[in-house]
Amino acid sequence: MAKYRILTQEGRAKRGQFETVHGTIETPVFMNVGTAAAIKGAVSTEDLEQIKTQVELSNTYHLHVRPGDTLIHELGGLHKFMSWDRPILTDSGGFQVFSLAGLRKIKEEGVYFNCHIDGHKIFMGPEESMQIQSHLASTIAMAFDECPSSTADRTYVKNSADRTARWLLRCKEEMQRLNGLEETINKEQLLFGINQGAVYEDIRIDHAKKISEMDLDGYAVGGLAVGETHEEMYRVLESVVPHLPKEKPTYLMGVGTPANILEAVERGVDFFDCVYPSRNGRHGHVYTNQGKLNLFNQKYQKDMRPIEESCNCPTCRRYSRAYIRHLLKAKEMLGMRLCVLHNLYFYNTMMEEIRDALDQGRFASYKEEKLYGMGQNKKEN
Repeated sequence: MAKYRILTQEGRAKRGQFETVHGTIETPVFMNVGTAAAIKGAVSTEDLEQIKTQVELSNTYHLHVRPGDTLIHELGGLHKFMSWDRPILTDSGGFQVFSLAGLRKIKEEGVYFNCHIDGHKIFMGPEESMQIQSHLASTIAMAFDECPSSTADRTYVKNSADRTARWLLRCKEEMQRLNGLEETINKEQLLFGINQGAVYEDIRIDHAKKISEMDLDGYAVGGLAVGETHEEMYRVLESVVPHLPKEKPTYLMGVGTPANILEAVERGVDFFDCVYPSRNGRHGHVYTNQGKLNLFNQKYQKDMRPIEESCNCPTCRRYSRAYIRHLLKAKEMLGMRLCVLHNLYFYNTMMEEIRDALDQGRFASYKEEKLYGMGQNKKEN
């Protein structure tokens, strides 16, 4: 069992440490998304170490499809495969149940997919998801769930949340079985459950109470940032987080912007992940403490300053906005890579600043200053 310790608190905001078999995670933390065991934008494992990445996140469904979890198991697990010795979280494949809606059929036993690559039939249920994640030997495995649309009707959402709770029990039993097998690479694999319920607070709270009784290693809030407003997301967090175990880490899945993260930390969230920094970086959009810049804009053509003058990332230490703009316009991969490195460093550094502010009891003022600074440049420059 992992050890989670709250070091300090400010209101509901928590500053903690989460000990795992692959090292201690300082929280709040932003996990860098490497869907297919790599961060999009030609970012290497050495880069991840340089830009202060604590946790890498990979995708169960995508790795199952290609190159195959049995192959990764045969090669010694995901850590060995991608040459990364720090924690890895694998999501369960549950989000693909949502995102591949046109290619799947949901039943009590699990989900029938058509593969998005070649159309071949795939079945994934709680047991299969745990088996794949056990093969991958990640530090933290996510329970298999259904992520209903934020616009789904109440009856559908209630039935879906109930089924996700039943699936969670099956995940827990299968994980315990797998961790006891001789051939299992990581016999201390951790399991996080996922709270669902769309934007219906009473369904969310009821589901949170049910899954809290299962005494898991951590708890996620899923099914947000899928179409609802930011205000609805914050309202759901305010309602549901107090009903999840405080002595376990809380993970808000797939969120979000720097502002989303600051607001969610204030509401008691410890773990985050999102594709925004890498996706935006690949399109030349970079984060700064004064807001977001679009490096494709003409005004950067002769701008020899770094993306952000106070930034110590590998990109800002060496390269100018003018050069990066040229690379992006010339469709040179290096342009994307430099922007992604900067953005991930910006996010990882912001989390470090959040932890320092919580350590010093000044998170509220830090949050206000950070949001004010970034708000000065609401339009992309």
